[in-house]
Amino acid sequence: MKFTGTDNYVATEDLMIAVNAAITLERPLLIKGEPGTGKTVLAHEIAAATGRKLIEWHVKSTTKAQQGLYEYDAVSRLRDSQLGDEKVHDIKNYINKGKMWEAFDVPAGEVAPILLIDEIDKADIEFPNDLLQELDRMEFFVYETGETVKAKMRPLVIITSNNEKELPDAFLRRCFFHYIKFPDADVMQQIIDVHHPDIQHNLVKEALNIFYDLRDIPGLKKKPSTSELLDWLKLLMVEELPLEILRSRSRKDLIPPLHGALVKNEQDVHMLERLAFMNSRERR
Repeated sequence: MKFTGTDNYVATEDLMIAVNAAITLERPLLIKGEPGTGKTVLAHEIAAATGRKLIEWHVKSTTKAQQGLYEYDAVSRLRDSQLGDEKVHDIKNYINKGKMWEAFDVPAGEVAPILLIDEIDKADIEFPNDLLQELDRMEFFVYETGETVKAKMRPLVIITSNNEKELPDAFLRRCFFHYIKFPDADVMQQIIDVHHPDIQHNLVKEALNIFYDLRDIPGLKKKPSTSELLDWLKLLMVEELPLEILRSRSRKDLIPPLHGALVKNEQDVHMLERLAFMNSRERR
């Protein structure tokens, strides 16, 4: 089954090609792009469109690759041995399966799941190196029990990255890569139509002009993303802000109404305030 997008997710043609290529090649799909471009949501929509189970592994700065395979709970086993618990004689009782083991261990009759390794660049640089063999061979060895866990069916692995760290070349060679470009105005209009189908066309037109003007300001520490634009549009509708306020706004008036939905740190707010003050002085 090929991925062609869903009713809730606007997928560009090059993104659909990338997803289907990864499925055909049975390679992990590495998705990069700035925050808010729908990388994580993509995995959910592929799962919905293809009828696969989604297993999510959200990576943090403290996450180790071993946790995705399994963890041996030696502390619990020691406690149970002191209490005389019979289950202490079977070490398997103290092996906690990780997300990759869960993705490998598919019951008979089910389709291969989707394994999402989300924000891999948050972890230590050795994290992707430690998963090379497991992602390539789709198997790993459990030292405590002496067994080899092998995928019954090869899952579709989707890996997202915000480009905070460079990933090792050996890891990149094993992936099919796609960079999600920030949507242009036409694609953004389609995304807005999905999330706010009843919104006024004129409101969207004026809001998009302000949004892209804001993103074009040099020196902005955090550019507003798609999700923030959708939040802002929702606020504009709820607050019933007159369209004239957006229309009458000069391109030099850099601070938009309800800007807290778009600008998310004080440095950018202060910069916009300084630029607005300088522009107001120039117009006098």
